[in-house]
Amino acid sequence: MEARKLSALVAMSLFASSLAMVGIGAAQADSADEFFAGKRINVVIGYSGGAGYDQYARVLARYMGEHIPGKPTLIPQNMPGAGSRKAANWLYNVAPKDGTTLATLGQNTATDQALKADGVQFDVRQFNWIGNMVVVNNVLSTWAASGIKTIEDATKTPSSIGGTGAASPSVIYPQVANNLLGTKFKIIAGYPGGGDVNLAMERGEVDGRGSNSWASYKSTKGDWLRDNKVNILFQVGPKREDDLPDVPLLTDLAKTPEQKKVFEVLSADVSVGRPILTTPGVPQDRVAALRKAFDDTFKDKAFLAEAEKQKMDISPMSGAELQKIVAATVEMPDSIIAMVKAAIQIRDMEALAPEKGGVNPNAE
Repeated sequence: MEARKLSALVAMSLFASSLAMVGIGAAQADSADEFFAGKRINVVIGYSGGAGYDQYARVLARYMGEHIPGKPTLIPQNMPGAGSRKAANWLYNVAPKDGTTLATLGQNTATDQALKADGVQFDVRQFNWIGNMVVVNNVLSTWAASGIKTIEDATKTPSSIGGTGAASPSVIYPQVANNLLGTKFKIIAGYPGGGDVNLAMERGEVDGRGSNSWASYKSTKGDWLRDNKVNILFQVGPKREDDLPDVPLLTDLAKTPEQKKVFEVLSADVSVGRPILTTPGVPQDRVAALRKAFDDTFKDKAFLAEAEKQKMDISPMSGAELQKIVAATVEMPDSIIAMVKAAIQIRDMEALAPEKGGVNPNAE
């Protein structure tokens, strides 16, 4: 009789445990919905306002919350510095690891890590990449009044080129052109963001801009293009933009197979585009919910209408695909990394003093 009672108690205990596990499983399944309800999600933008990264992130923030379970509020916040590396370090080391922080960082963030750039305090493989808003070429441009119309002109006449952080494309592209193509760019680094470089060109402080997204030029500076205020010297990406058929790719300018390999590595950054990501350590159900919300936003008619109104190019990439790209970039062979490092070695760069409105790109 005692044995039967014990057996019954054990059975009841196992049954109760099973019910508890089912309850835990149900709670976990609903945890993303419950977690995001009523929350505020900060969208950290690694650049100052008024340029492409800022525009894309802010438009996304206005619509993506409607597609996240619980419909949290998304609040954009600018955190410029060191070509977005300041924001990347903060996201990795300081930000809450719960899904309440999203960010957009420079498309060269993974390359920064691969090249062991100064100040990198993150591992891009540990970030949770949510998606990429657009894949579009970058361009190196000069102000029309400078008289520098082609890359050949730039090899004959010295000119000043504005950029942001020391490892940003806006510094890397003109530096590589100096080292491998013989251009005579004087690189002025340390502007907080692309909008500041645009203003510097208008004021005559610099003759050009080391990098800008072609989509950003079209959406934020369409009047410049219409009035022929800028010259596009080369574009960086896998193929020429349809509306830039006569502008050479950086890879077209290679003089040797080794140079072409370097240019191909730099061009691969374009695939990262305008990325949206969150911190390491976020529960995977929340990551999945954010990725789905990102994808669903690009089917939202109101969002698409706003993007069209602002003349934004849209060609999204999934978070899973983006995650693979950044991991592959970091895991490049050492031989390729060595060639790229040599090509981007800084030999002539002037950093803005803080009192001039810039930042020391190596200080953050």
